[in-house]
Amino acid sequence: MKDNKLAPKPAQSSYVTMTELVLPTDANGLGTIFGGKIMAWIDIAAAISAGRHARQVVVTASIDALHFKAPVKVGEVVHIKSAVNFAGRTSMEVGVRVDSENLVTGEMKHTATAYLTFVALDSKGKPVPVPPLLPDTKEEKRRYEQAQHRRESRMKLAEKLKEHED
Repeated sequence: MKDNKLAPKPAQSSYVTMTELVLPTDANGLGTIFGGKIMAWIDIAAAISAGRHARQVVVTASIDALHFKAPVKVGEVVHIKSAVNFAGRTSMEVGVRVDSENLVTGEMKHTATAYLTFVALDSKGKPVPVPPLLPDTKEEKRRYEQAQHRRESRMKLAEKLKEHED
């Protein structure tokens, strides 16, 4: 799989669930949460997942495919779930799903989805190897395979963009 000799880690060991209450200070003039607030929570949950997997300091390298699917109103609760989907040599893709809950009605809505790439760093800020990911469940294996395709696409895009640099 990889040559870094680190023992593979199960995807489950990177699972994170965060719950946040949407307060008036989190909202815009429409009474719905600022997209940037959701983005910040996504980044925090994903960083915890990546850090759990790598057991190193990690930094956000990119946020890909962030899609807002439904608004979240003041007073609703946001549930953020994240997990490492794929681990390369020094980087990891983390998938994040955000759902909102109306505490009065119990209605749950899928609010946002995002994929983030994190890089593990040593004390000098240099990338260091991360353990391979060991997907176990059918869902983890599906996410792992899809993450590989996204990684290939990101690498092709980066290559194309580099060709057009001055």
